[in-house]
Amino acid sequence: MTIPDYAVRPSIGRHGRFVAAIVIESIGTGVFVPVSMLYFLATTPLTLLQVGAALTTAGLLALPVGPLVGGLVDRYGAKPVLQAANLVQALGFAGYLVGGQTWQIAMCAWLNSAGRAVFFSCYGVTVTALAAPGQRERWFGLLGSVRNLGYALGGLLCAVAISFGTHGVYTAIVVVNALSYVAAFVLMRAVPNIRPEAGKDAAGGWGRVLGDRRYLSLVAHQLCFAMSLFALNIAIPVYAVDVLGLPGWTAGAVFTLNALMVGFGQGIVVGWLSGRIRSRVLVAGHACFAAGYLLFLVADRVTTLALAVGVVLLGAGSYTFGEILGGPITSTVAAESAPDALRGRYLALNQLAVTVAGAVAPAALSGLLSIGPAAIWLTLIGVSVLGATIATAIGTVVPAARSRVGGG
Repeated sequence: MTIPDYAVRPSIGRHGRFVAAIVIESIGTGVFVPVSMLYFLATTPLTLLQVGAALTTAGLLALPVGPLVGGLVDRYGAKPVLQAANLVQALGFAGYLVGGQTWQIAMCAWLNSAGRAVFFSCYGVTVTALAAPGQRERWFGLLGSVRNLGYALGGLLCAVAISFGTHGVYTAIVVVNALSYVAAFVLMRAVPNIRPEAGKDAAGGWGRVLGDRRYLSLVAHQLCFAMSLFALNIAIPVYAVDVLGLPGWTAGAVFTLNALMVGFGQGIVVGWLSGRIRSRVLVAGHACFAAGYLLFLVADRVTTLALAVGVVLLGAGSYTFGEILGGPITSTVAAESAPDALRGRYLALNQLAVTVAGAVAPAALSGLLSIGPAAIWLTLIGVSVLGATIATAIGTVVPAARSRVGGG
């Protein structure tokens, strides 16, 4: 029987250790993230307000780190910087085991936030170097799948662990996360460090990057796309449980649906998209986001509990399909629109849009949610419309966005 092209994943081959490192790191993250606030409240004398202030401060101070290391990636290659990010995050989580004061938590959280920003600034450079032209959407899709499955597995392990709720269990969760970064560091040693050749493409440095108006339009699109991505963690669960009054398991069902759809469907959808124009796929992704937000708004008008749950899950499905459509294409267009010699700086700037969205989203989305359902979902529909408009525009001026999926 012939296997359809859309079902074929890229051959991992000699890059298996890189994929394994991504899986292990994502499992560790999936174990810790759901209980991060609970951990600090259970193991330190700090209040919820103090913990929140420490984490917010750390996130804001980490904003410049990604762009600052972009030049290091262009000079030394992504691998050593990526490994340094792994060690920094291992150190940050180890620090949680001994820190109990606000400034100590803030310092360790800054190490973790900075390491995370550096990781994702290097991640796209590494994937672009390892994947052949025409296979990059598939590779970004594959790694998005394994990350989501890793997060889901980590979340499952976390749920089992916190059912015990002891100090020792919380400590073990942090130790596991720290060790996951050490394991990722070791596995990354087998990843080739492909450094660009110095030449005319390297001229201009950051001045050239910031003066590239076409690429800045990609960064603006990334900001819109990222704002929608953060809605899953910040707005959707709170809306479903606290505003609509749905059962608590609804929030878990939304996360599970998202993880399973991305984990098992990403590769199939990317294969199915082969030959389609990238900018049009991005527009379709924003349309799916908007349809999901509209369904969430409709759920507020539904009078029966079972139907409201169904509408929310249907909205979550549409939202997730938008993520599946846009994620690999956004990453590929950003990577292929950067010259080889300056790709570290270019992708660091693109990642800064994600980091800014992550810093702004909690306050912005929670504030809109406090006003009412119409305020948050109509605003996010507006963000999706803006994102689709920008995607249409870059489809006319950015060659990588005009290209077809899988076209190289």
